[in-house]
Amino acid sequence: MNRIDWNRLDEAARAEALARPVRERTVEVRLGVERILAQVRADGDHALRLLTRRFDGCELDALEVAGDEFAAAAAAVPADLHAAIEEAAGRIEAFHRATAPQAVQVETAPGVRCERVLRPIARVGLYVPAGGAPLPSTALMLGVPARLAGCAEVVMCTPARADGRCDPAVLVAARRCGIGRVFKLGGAQAIAAMAFGTAGVPRCDKLFGPGNAWVTEAKQQVSVLPGGPAIDMPAGPSEVLVIADATADPALVAADLLAQAEHGPDSQVLLVSPAAALLDAVAAEVERQCRILPRADIARRALAGSRLVLVADLGQAVEVSNRYAPEHLILQVAAPRALLAGVHSAGSVFLGAWSPESVGDYCSGTNHVLPTDGHARAWSGASVASFQKQITVQELSPRGLRGIGPCAVTLARAEGLEAHARAVTLRLAALETGP
Repeated sequence: MNRIDWNRLDEAARAEALARPVRERTVEVRLGVERILAQVRADGDHALRLLTRRFDGCELDALEVAGDEFAAAAAAVPADLHAAIEEAAGRIEAFHRATAPQAVQVETAPGVRCERVLRPIARVGLYVPAGGAPLPSTALMLGVPARLAGCAEVVMCTPARADGRCDPAVLVAARRCGIGRVFKLGGAQAIAAMAFGTAGVPRCDKLFGPGNAWVTEAKQQVSVLPGGPAIDMPAGPSEVLVIADATADPALVAADLLAQAEHGPDSQVLLVSPAAALLDAVAAEVERQCRILPRADIARRALAGSRLVLVADLGQAVEVSNRYAPEHLILQVAAPRALLAGVHSAGSVFLGAWSPESVGDYCSGTNHVLPTDGHARAWSGASVASFQKQITVQELSPRGLRGIGPCAVTLARAEGLEAHARAVTLRLAALETGP
């Protein structure tokens, strides 16, 4: 792990210290995705079968998961995992229901009523990866808010295994969220299928979910096509920044860092602290714990680009964090809530020694689909609002138009838009001459 003294760095060195590793949009990936999109657009389900054979190594008799496969998945999942999925789903639903947007009506002037009404996105497509490991938690994180939003149709794609079946836990989680249509598709071809639609796969209005570089590139490409779907947010490797003081337990801090590092070799891991001795202790503890991890090789590759940042105090630690804008921010300090008001850019925050980031990944109730790569400066994590449209409405009475119409006329003429002004003045004149 790379040790940095923040106050010995000039501005350029600080920017370099917090820079994410360059993720080149390689020509190979860009052109490869373009070819896949074109192939699926032209040949539909036939292309999906060919691409699945090529990339996933399996022959698909049917693209869609059948009823008996859902039943077999339910039987294959052990009771404790069933219970955990049910428990997690309940908490995710409770939080997302409580934080869902509400319709609003406001009288902004006498006789002028403005409203915000909510409408679900009609058809959404969810992508649940299953490359390094299946992610039933992602099915819950996307499926629960989609159902609460009232989306008429929810489609999910997840890669098939070599036997042509999807991961049983992912299917159980999908059914728990009320998702009935699941397709055995992965990679850029899954994104293409949901973006364009085929004979078997419905075209979706917005796409959600994480994925590898090919999935991310496919989402970006389809989102800028004329009539293409919206996407949830910019995506990048998963990341965590931990702020810890001298009271923190090095073993717990190290565990949090490693929990993120094992996601993938490009995961980002930072520890920021004013306690030099803690940085040393955590570095040693990371090495000790890493030896016993099944995914130690992956974690070590991520840790090679990690940083231990020494700062003057906790206030400066929060400044560094805001500048980095992490996906996950853990505050392992004596008084974590005292720092919260100063946190302005983070996807999700975990307060205190007993709030590991892992619970947010699975079952605390918040969403783990979060902005990465510094996008937490402007983006928020997935929520019920992500699956809805917010439409504004206004209704004016004659009294209301008389009251605010002259304001609109003045502003329209200041902008040189006389037709805008006349749309108001004609009505005002009609009110004056009317019965």
